[in-house]
Amino acid sequence: MIVGTDDYTLHREGSLFLAGLRDAGRAYNTEKTYAGRAALYLSYCAFHRLEWDQITVWQLARFLHWLVEEPLPSRVRGGGGPERFRDENTANAIVGTVCEFLSFGVHMKWVDPELAGQLTEPRYLRYLPKGFNPGENDQHRTVRSRILKLRGVDSGIQWLTVEQIARLIDVTRHARDRFLVLLLWCTGMRIGEALGLRREDMHLLADSQAFGCQVKGPHVHVRRRLNSNGAWAKSRRPRAIPVTSELGICYADYLHERSAVPQADFTEQVLVNLFRDPLGRAMTYSGVKGLFDRLARRADLIARPHMIRHSAATEWIRQGTDRSVVSDLLGHMSESSMTPYVHVDEGSRRAAVERADARRREVAR
Repeated sequence: MIVGTDDYTLHREGSLFLAGLRDAGRAYNTEKTYAGRAALYLSYCAFHRLEWDQITVWQLARFLHWLVEEPLPSRVRGGGGPERFRDENTANAIVGTVCEFLSFGVHMKWVDPELAGQLTEPRYLRYLPKGFNPGENDQHRTVRSRILKLRGVDSGIQWLTVEQIARLIDVTRHARDRFLVLLLWCTGMRIGEALGLRREDMHLLADSQAFGCQVKGPHVHVRRRLNSNGAWAKSRRPRAIPVTSELGICYADYLHERSAVPQADFTEQVLVNLFRDPLGRAMTYSGVKGLFDRLARRADLIARPHMIRHSAATEWIRQGTDRSVVSDLLGHMSESSMTPYVHVDEGSRRAAVERADARRREVAR
């Protein structure tokens, strides 16, 4: 990890923290995000002449408020443009990572154990997640909760309507891009899971027993494993997701397009670079972001891969699919994880108000 204010230097303890995340099986994107957050904290300490491993709770609280008070660098080249600030939720996430870094430091004997105790307080769990074992005498209902938090505002997660998904597919110019958007929409998988798919995972025939697979109907397998492009399946539990015949046709079109790039023959990953160097190499997170930025501009939308996952889950629920089934399709360990994926559109809200008003007028007659 490289940190500093002017002269950037390698931070030994920060680098070991990231290595610990990797050894613990954390996702590549998690490691990348945590690296930036920890580097921000270490740079702040260096600028304010604070010892990062001897920080006090008061100083850490000051850092938390600095995160929302300090303007962010301008996105306009050469400066200028509107001022930007971090929101409370972002600041909380950064301090949460810092607390994890400091706890790692306690474990490695870099940080005084007393600090870890000052950063948390006991909290009694009134509502338990499904499958949680509270213990014979409810001894597990009391957990340690972080003290330093700002009261954030839940701004919700953006998602796309069915019509917007169709528009996104319409503006694709290549079979690969059309396949990727339809894959995310059809399966609701995370982008890391899609980028981690290998050709052996694509069982798109009506019967896959020839591959030694007993799952019936066209489907794809999602498995956690190391991939050359850093893609990572968040769920540890492998799962098979049913897919439509349309996706199978789209995949065949993509394979025909892929066959024109000889370099792709040596890559087992399903999604590869066909139009930009390095040709034939597995697509990366940054490559997909660039692709979605281009598609969003053409469709005049805000569109990111994770929004399609939310859209798929929302549509399944609206069609009457049992939430336990939706949770299983998404690869959640608990149905409580479904809460952020339930979105209500303007039409549904208006219909609810109009139904209630119609009932009121009926009673008033």
